[in-house]
Amino acid sequence: MLVIGLIKEGKIPADNRVALTPSQCKWLIKNVPDVQVKVEHSPNRCYTDQEYAQAGVELTHDLSDCNLLLGIKEVPVAQLIPNKRYMFFSHTKKLQPYNRGLMQAMVQKNITLIDYECLEHKDGQRIIGFGFFAGIVGAHNGIMAYGNRTGAFSLERVHKIKDYRALIHTYFGLKLPPIKIAVTGSGRVAHGILEIMNLLDVQEVEPDEYLSKEFDYPVYVHLKGSHLYQHKTTQQYNRDHFHEHPEEYNCLFLPYCAHTDVLMNGIYWGNNVPRLFEMDDLKRPDFRIQTIADITDDKHGSVPCNLGDATIDDPVYGVNVQTGEKTVPYIDGSIDIMAVGNLPNELPRDASRYFGEQLIKYILDDIRKGGSNTISNATILENGQLTEPFHYLKDYAALD
Repeated sequence: MLVIGLIKEGKIPADNRVALTPSQCKWLIKNVPDVQVKVEHSPNRCYTDQEYAQAGVELTHDLSDCNLLLGIKEVPVAQLIPNKRYMFFSHTKKLQPYNRGLMQAMVQKNITLIDYECLEHKDGQRIIGFGFFAGIVGAHNGIMAYGNRTGAFSLERVHKIKDYRALIHTYFGLKLPPIKIAVTGSGRVAHGILEIMNLLDVQEVEPDEYLSKEFDYPVYVHLKGSHLYQHKTTQQYNRDHFHEHPEEYNCLFLPYCAHTDVLMNGIYWGNNVPRLFEMDDLKRPDFRIQTIADITDDKHGSVPCNLGDATIDDPVYGVNVQTGEKTVPYIDGSIDIMAVGNLPNELPRDASRYFGEQLIKYILDDIRKGGSNTISNATILENGQLTEPFHYLKDYAALD
């Protein structure tokens, strides 16, 4: 019997997304044999306790009899239940220093951790995530920030709009100036960005046109890995090789900095991946970018002037192009940065529904039946012990 418990989110600021919506819980209980679902009481979810109760789901303060606990963000150490199997975004696979204490606590408490971020198809594509809605919200916020800077137009905040369908209606009649937008990436985040580009009637152009022409209407260029990276000796791009040896590649983005008004960054970044540009490039007289929506949001990552997270309430800050210091947004001498770590929280019900569909379609049946390579390859800890693919975390997980 698979007994699923939906945990109360404890990270601050509170996240209101859920792994399974009330209707999805109802469907599982009704249609999948040997599955029970329990929901921990919470005042902060985008779906209320009452909505779960109306769907026939048991609400409880005690999840001790559950054998799979589903969350979204990192679980505070004090809330971890020893000897349990968890699924959540742990943000530990890149040895993030701010979550080392969480990793050490999970080792101490003999926890099994399956990380959503590590669930992949055989070709390495992520199976599950909120990336599409991060792209939707991030692209909207990036365009909004450009409008705020220039005064050319005004957009409402996403979280003040009921849902994605209502958001689409806010774009009717909006005419953007003839701006040039660079979109990076090829995954779910990029797909969300492109959705907004299409809804705003921004036209796609090829890289050579983008770099050689100006337009009297808004355009974007979509830059995937092969456009952005080139091997230092072979001058080629191979996706698998790049992900294994990114330090052997140069980044080709710098020429776009002189032809871009808004950068929408949706590309994966790891510690050895070359950045799109460097901080000193901000000082160049031909550096044209005024607004960056760093939607994948890696501090000092592919966008080096990402100085850290902003918040949903206050999503944009400035960076002085000469000193690199943080400023208020929308002032002369600064570039505007939109970098928020929980963008899908602005459309939480839509994002949760999408996430739960992927979870049911690709993951939960494998967990119920067991023996899946997909699940084992995403299991960072098994009863408090690092699994073989994650032995590189040994020092990170070790107790001081």
